[in-house]
Amino acid sequence: MLRKTVQAISFLLFTSVAFAQEEKDAWAGTISLGYLSTSGNTDTTSYSTKFEFGYTKNDWEHSIDGGTAGAEDRGATTAENYKLGWHSARSFTEHDFLFGTVDWRKDRFGGVTEQVSYAFNYGRRFIDTPEHQLDLGIGAGYRDWDRSDGKSNAGAIGRGSMAYNWYWSEFSDFMQELTIESGSGNTYIESVSALRSQLIGGFNLVLSYTIQQNSSVPAGADKTDIATAVSIEYGF
Repeated sequence: MLRKTVQAISFLLFTSVAFAQEEKDAWAGTISLGYLSTSGNTDTTSYSTKFEFGYTKNDWEHSIDGGTAGAEDRGATTAENYKLGWHSARSFTEHDFLFGTVDWRKDRFGGVTEQVSYAFNYGRRFIDTPEHQLDLGIGAGYRDWDRSDGKSNAGAIGRGSMAYNWYWSEFSDFMQELTIESGSGNTYIESVSALRSQLIGGFNLVLSYTIQQNSSVPAGADKTDIATAVSIEYGF
């Protein structure tokens, strides 16, 4: 699994650097940071960071995104996870496109501790107005994953995705994303809901709610992880 993880991360980083060198002026993206600290009866801290960079050239769109989150309770780490992903899409009609995805996820305290997946997908934009956008995708690929009890598996997967954006004003919007990967003994589901409101200039306040679920976990481990975050985001 380590070799496959290194290969996936190396591909993501190499590709992003290559595109950055080719199209320096075409890049746009966001960086966000969330932090919470409590003291008194409880002594806890939690943090989350996210980034996304991408550009569009002719009929191609490329993006790389990632993030990390963690928590401590009285000095002991209670949560720690990471993710990194690459997405490349090519439009062949006004509303239809093909896209490839590479995703790496690691959760130190999860029932499924690490996953690497690759997929080739067909997507279509079903709604495309200034206020609403809805993309749906379906595809197939391959996944390698490890559980916290030492078991691992690899094999083919089916992949479904949804991305919805609602721009209700010039300064505020709502985003909903859903990803499902199923096959080889495990179904992974991730739902991300987020509200964004402009603060000043390129800075935004973001409220997000993330659900991650694995159907196959060791006995005693939770199948579902839920994270609520308040973050400051900078867009450029």
